[in-house]
Amino acid sequence: MKKLLLLIPLFLIFTTGCDTLSQVAQTTIQQAGNPSTVEIASALKQALEQGTDKSSNQLSATNGFFGNAAVKILFPPEAKKVESTLRTIGLASLADNVILSLNRAAEDAAAEAKPIFVNAIKQMTIQDVTNILLGSQDAATQYFERTTTQQLAAKFKPVVETSLNKVGATKYYSEAATAYNKVPLVSKINPDISDYVTQKAIDGLFYEIAKEELNIRQNISARTTPLMQKVFSYADRTKLRK
Repeated sequence: MKKLLLLIPLFLIFTTGCDTLSQVAQTTIQQAGNPSTVEIASALKQALEQGTDKSSNQLSATNGFFGNAAVKILFPPEAKKVESTLRTIGLASLADNVILSLNRAAEDAAAEAKPIFVNAIKQMTIQDVTNILLGSQDAATQYFERTTTQQLAAKFKPVVETSLNKVGATKYYSEAATAYNKVPLVSKINPDISDYVTQKAIDGLFYEIAKEELNIRQNISARTTPLMQKVFSYADRTKLRK
C-alpha cells in the first residue's frame, strides 16, 4: 500500500499534459535566465522614470541649482567682464543678486520637466530600449537630449521669463548690463538674459540625469526594483561578453 502511495505523484507527473509541463519549464527558465523583451522595456522605463524624477526634484528644490556647484548658473561668458567690473566699482551686491536670481529662475523651470520626460518614455520603441540598455553609459541621457530638448526649451522659456521677473533677475541683470555699458571703452552687451538661463537650466537637468543613469548602471543598490536588478544584471553580463 505504501509503495502504491509513493507511485501516485509520479503517475500524476507523467500524465500531466505536455503543454502544461512545457509552460512550467519555460516560466522557470525565463525567471532564471535572460529577461524577456517586455521585462527589459518595463525595467528600463522604471529606471528612466526614477532617474528623471529624482533629477527634476533635486533641481527644482530651493538651492537645487544655486547650491550645486556643478550646475550653478553664473554670469554668461560674454558678461564675465560685467561681473568683475561691478565688483571692482563697489556693486558686488548687485552681481550677487543677479547670480541668485538666475538660479532661482532655473529652479522654477526644472519643475516643469517631469511630464515631458514621461511622454518621451512612453514613446520609446523596442529598438530604443535595446539601444539604451546595451549602449554607452549615457545612452539614456542622449536619448532624452534628442527627443526632449526642443520641448524643454519651449516649456522652460516662459517659466524662466516669469521667474526672472518675479525674483527681479530681469531688473538686476538689466541694471548690471546698463551699469557696465556706461563704463568707458567697454563692448556693450545685451541685457536680455532669458535664453541663456533657459539653456543652462536644460544643461543642468541633463547633467543630473546622466549622473543618475551612471549610478543605476554601476551600482546594484541603485536598482530599486527586482525587475531593474534582473534586467541590468543581464546588461552587465552581456557587456562583459563583448
